[in-house]
Amino acid sequence: MAAAEGREPLLRAGEEEQERQQQQQGRDVVETEEHYKSRWRSIWIMYLTMFLSSVGFSIVIMSVWPYLQKIDPTADASFLGWIIASYSIGQMVASPLFGLWSNYRPRREPLVVSTAISVAANCLYAYVHLPHSHNKYYMLTARALVGFGAGNVAVVRSYIAGATSLTERTSAMANTSACQAVGFILGPVFQTCFTLIGEEGITWKSIHLQLNMYTAPVLFGALLGIINIILTFAIFREHRVDDMGRQCNSINFEREEGGVLDQDAEGNIDHVAVVAVNFLFFVILFVFAVFETTGERAILHGGLLIILIGFFILLPWGKKLPNIQWQEIKNNSVPQTTPSEMVMPFWSFRAMQLSSNHSEPAGCPITQSWCLNTPMIYLAQYISSDILIGLGYPVCNVMSYTLYSKILGPKPQGVYMGWLTASGSGARILGPVFVSQIYTHLGPRWAFSLICGVVVLSLLVLEIVYKRLIAFSVRHGRMQEESC
Repeated sequence: MAAAEGREPLLRAGEEEQERQQQQQGRDVVETEEHYKSRWRSIWIMYLTMFLSSVGFSIVIMSVWPYLQKIDPTADASFLGWIIASYSIGQMVASPLFGLWSNYRPRREPLVVSTAISVAANCLYAYVHLPHSHNKYYMLTARALVGFGAGNVAVVRSYIAGATSLTERTSAMANTSACQAVGFILGPVFQTCFTLIGEEGITWKSIHLQLNMYTAPVLFGALLGIINIILTFAIFREHRVDDMGRQCNSINFEREEGGVLDQDAEGNIDHVAVVAVNFLFFVILFVFAVFETTGERAILHGGLLIILIGFFILLPWGKKLPNIQWQEIKNNSVPQTTPSEMVMPFWSFRAMQLSSNHSEPAGCPITQSWCLNTPMIYLAQYISSDILIGLGYPVCNVMSYTLYSKILGPKPQGVYMGWLTASGSGARILGPVFVSQIYTHLGPRWAFSLICGVVVLSLLVLEIVYKRLIAFSVRHGRMQEESC
């Protein structure tokens, strides 16, 4: 009895020490206002990086063909296709590599290196006129390197996923996609503004630089990249919070900030859900590339349905056949046929009937045999489909990234985000190939029917894995699904 009484104070002391440790741990994970502001400043730097990545793609897309013809007359339309695709190929290769890098080192390193590669590639593009031969290959290399630098998209999304709680992540991912979309939109706008410089522009003989309507956009992009690097060094900091928004450390922190890893990272990732989201994301980017050239799960489901309805409406349903183009049209513009341009000859405009005898022939080319038995697509039909697909794509894009990041949870997401970005790049490569082959040889009925079939397949996959598309913390019982 006396011995028991002698041990009792020791037990109480141990309990008090354990309680003090728990309280100390609780204080460690509370996010201060300074940490909160620093975290969101870093996230805004990631928004800027995403914006510049998309600007790098679109800022020269309108002028690449005339510039290619100017520097190398031997280049043809097929080589232009390789130059356009080289960006996506470079991004597809680089995304997993930069993602792997960001898993083991501070993310500032791959961000700065990738941006520096893009800056150097833009400068190379401005000098592709200098070599006496093989200029087209220098342009191809420059565009591929710009795409390689754009592989930092995987780092950006993995950082945002790790620096936001579950409740913050959907809006953060939406803002990321919005910045990407704005970059795609403003790129051609910047290009248009630089046309005021003219085709000849200004030449600095001392550095052999021609500043004209073709080179000014990429030099502007290089300047933005340098600003991005400066801001990354000055403002960007490594931050990480768990799914509930509590501050925690990770392997990405610099040595002086290092600490104990988050224990919430314990548990296995649902790789079936990961593969399913990769497939769904590929389909989303694929169908949108073809068209160009409640909770997250329910919204993704609804977005896919909207896309399906859009392509279903786009199918030729009437009986009126299009006008046949018996004479080949000579087109000196960019030889890149987009689906909208393919559909355009089928539109019935009364104003076209008032054209003069000097106008070029219009209609469905006689070289495409399906023109003789495929009904025309009307303007209202095309616009309705355009609106639906335009609404469905951003919804699916944002929800795919959001679900993907939540499924991965506190695990290092660099490589996984790299594979997701690579699947999107692959879709952007295969989409135009699909259009050029299936649409040209078999017509819109086959092309759009196959796309509808792919979307239906993706909806079936989504139904099969629907219950598995839940947050990591919910799957392991650390949070309730309603709070996500």
